[in-house]
Amino acid sequence: MKRFLVIVLAVFGILVAVFAGNALLLESRQGSFPPVATIDVDESAVVRRLAEVLKLETISHQNPADFDGATFLALHARLEQLYPLVHQTLSRERVNGYSLLYRWQGTDATREPIMLMSHLDVVPVEPGTEGEWVHPPFGGVIADGYVWGRGAIDTKSSVTASLEAIEALIASGFTAPARTIYLAFGHDEEVGGFEGALRIAKLLEKRGVRLAYTIDEGMVIVEGIMPGFEKPIALVGLAEKGYVSLRLTARVRGGHSATPPRETTLGALARAVAALEASPMPIAPDGPIEELFDFLVPEMGLGMRLALANRWLTGPVITTVMERSAATNAMLRTTTAPTIIRGGVKENVLPTEAYAVVNFRIMPGDSLESVLAHARSVVEDPAVSVEPLDDAGNEPSRVSSPEADGFRVIERSVREVFPDVVVAPGLVLGGTDSRHYEVISRDVYRFVPWRVSKADMARIHGTNERVAVANYANVVRYYGQIIRNAADPSAGAGAL
Repeated sequence: MKRFLVIVLAVFGILVAVFAGNALLLESRQGSFPPVATIDVDESAVVRRLAEVLKLETISHQNPADFDGATFLALHARLEQLYPLVHQTLSRERVNGYSLLYRWQGTDATREPIMLMSHLDVVPVEPGTEGEWVHPPFGGVIADGYVWGRGAIDTKSSVTASLEAIEALIASGFTAPARTIYLAFGHDEEVGGFEGALRIAKLLEKRGVRLAYTIDEGMVIVEGIMPGFEKPIALVGLAEKGYVSLRLTARVRGGHSATPPRETTLGALARAVAALEASPMPIAPDGPIEELFDFLVPEMGLGMRLALANRWLTGPVITTVMERSAATNAMLRTTTAPTIIRGGVKENVLPTEAYAVVNFRIMPGDSLESVLAHARSVVEDPAVSVEPLDDAGNEPSRVSSPEADGFRVIERSVREVFPDVVVAPGLVLGGTDSRHYEVISRDVYRFVPWRVSKADMARIHGTNERVAVANYANVVRYYGQIIRNAADPSAGAGAL
């Protein structure tokens, strides 16, 4: 017995030493950057120009017949008026009539070009909610320290912020970057980007353009998403999820509701949907969430470091906790979401056919094929067929490197403008135009440094979209640093 206790204590001591060693020996993944002078920004002037752009109702509609091309052309003209030095210095072309592609020729042909992206279109205002806006959604109102309007965050503001940064650099005497910089602004991102970003990507591919990296929208600066972590986190999206909707169609003999069979069409359909909800796709073992932990854990207090640095043992507990929240569960796996159900025409008639639509957001590592195979194996009912809804599905993106130059440029630029922020990789749960550029870009990163509260997250695509004036000015400064640091990620702001 004594020998057994000695062995137990020895094993326990080894475990304690391993736990403590893993936690205490972790090195920070955050770079150390000296303070630099960022570009000069006249806050009142830059927000006035943003407000002018927000007044134009460049809305993407699901029905192509509702598209208003004249408004997009008016936006092109407004940008030319607001940013004259940009339009005198950079080349600009319209792609497919309404998207814009700018090219700022670099001085060093040996360096691969980079691309800054955004989009010109916005989602509609939900009918009936117009009266709930504090200021008109297309009023371009500046009030209470904010610029209000549809597109203030998603994402006309990153269009204007990048143009503001270039305008300021040119005005300061800077004539050309070391490497060529493209600006690509699609006109239909909110409905898939197939007529805008995809056309631009194909055009550049045809011209033989190969990008070192692309920077698009996707993730932001957040606070309070991880228990015990007080610092704001700049989440840089390394990848984005794929997307597919499956149609479950149940077919069972119909008839009068007074004499129902043991299995009805709606009953079979309900069981199939319930089975999919009860059997989600498995957790991705090596997804971007692991990279997130690797960057954040060294910045945590000892208690959290002990738990998260030893995920080889504590992993099941961590994932159980994360699965309880919809937001963090979505970071772990391909998600399953029933969104539509249809069937029946009268309360006393048994339908012979009914269907449901189930939407899946696909984790890198899974695929359209694996999702379909999973759904069919779970449903496993001859009365219910499972098929893709249409051809609109897309595979998850590649996972870009957090060690490559593009990530380091973003990290450096963020820390130079937002020194209190921790930079970490993340996974974009929705879709962006950037997936169309993977064919010509070695790495694709998805991040704009909006400091967005939980309350403001609901404003994106919702009511009372707005951006803080001070935050917008810092985003302009961030784009200035991106352009400066892109020449050499190790050289800082002097690398022009």
